[in-house]
Amino acid sequence: MMVKKLIEKVEGEAELDFSFKNNKIDDVTIKFGFYRGIENILTGKPPRDALVITPRVCGICNHAHLIASVRAIEDGYRSVGMKVNLTNKANDIREFTLACELIQNHVKWFYLIILPQLEKLLDQQGEENHALKASYLSSTITKALAIFAGQWPHSSYAVPGGVTCDPTYVDVMQAESLVDESIKFFEQIMVGVKIDDILAMDSVLDLPKIGGDLGKVLLLLGSSGMAEMGKSHDRFIVFGECLCFKIGKSIPTQVSTIDTNYVKEERQKGSMAKSVTYKNRLFEVGSLARGMIAKEPMVKALHKRYKDSTLTRIFARVYEMGLLISYSKQLLKRLNLQEESCTFKANNRPMDFEGVGVVEAARGSLIHKTTVKDGLITNYEIIVPTQWNLSNGNGEEQGVSTKAMRGATSVEEASFIFRTFDVCSVCTTQ
Repeated sequence: MMVKKLIEKVEGEAELDFSFKNNKIDDVTIKFGFYRGIENILTGKPPRDALVITPRVCGICNHAHLIASVRAIEDGYRSVGMKVNLTNKANDIREFTLACELIQNHVKWFYLIILPQLEKLLDQQGEENHALKASYLSSTITKALAIFAGQWPHSSYAVPGGVTCDPTYVDVMQAESLVDESIKFFEQIMVGVKIDDILAMDSVLDLPKIGGDLGKVLLLLGSSGMAEMGKSHDRFIVFGECLCFKIGKSIPTQVSTIDTNYVKEERQKGSMAKSVTYKNRLFEVGSLARGMIAKEPMVKALHKRYKDSTLTRIFARVYEMGLLISYSKQLLKRLNLQEESCTFKANNRPMDFEGVGVVEAARGSLIHKTTVKDGLITNYEIIVPTQWNLSNGNGEEQGVSTKAMRGATSVEEASFIFRTFDVCSVCTTQ
């Protein structure tokens, strides 16, 4: 039996074709039907136009695209012998704004998708306004981001050699206040414990200590038998050297080094999306991957018990919010406002270069590659996180999310598992 389902409440749309056997899902095909051609639009443009155009790829991860784009230009400048050195101030500001974007993305995913969809699936819907909670925290942390970036979404304040902003002590104090508000919400509403306490957890025996809305989700997953569903290849990869994350690949717990030269894209049949592999193997990217490769004690403990399941994946992303909020507070404390915001001169623009920029977006590793000849872009390539997680496979093995959905007993159950990977159509088909 074949069943089609259009996945809504995502960035864009995705169509899933389910195949059933013995009353369980045996196979899934993911189709993305729209294409906007951002890479083609960039061809023939000056390289710095990418700083304005690529943030328009996505309305949720636009800042990550900006950082990846400026890093690609900086890498290209260095490849032809130019010195591009960021001050600690410029780097910390970039890190802070990126952390803010990931936090607001994570909270929207949790309150607008995971919690309400799980309640609906298990017929446990209450009267709480999840959208209001998502709006409160996402708007609070985004205000902190905008103090430095000037606006959100679609800011373009990061430029080769630094940033265009020059914050004051009052700006930093305002940002600190907004981060403190975010910490209170995270502690009192999301997890029901102090942020330091959840980050110090290292055993599945600590799970009962977690309250708030995360505790509710964990309880629903456990009581419904869904905690161990959604397992995939149990392979993880992280490319972005940023924030508090580490680079490497994990199969399943042995971490080793990686090289972007082994990343390969392939067009998928019947879809506008491309799949992506590393040395012809499929890897999961995102918060769970970052937690595994950084060897976060609690993520490792849950993985040891539940492997790469829905419970581990959801917990890792909320846990990462705690890491990022704590990290953002540290960044503000050490910010040296006396340093230069940008060290690069405007007229230093090489005419020919190739560069690669990598960053960790909310959903996982984001890679920008640019080739410039005679001062104009001749090729621009964007490899997004959802290409890793939402492909249909490569002929030798199933895609990460399609494998995770196998064995589900209904389309609704499989759709929830699919959403734990956080669907983004517009990035996948940019």
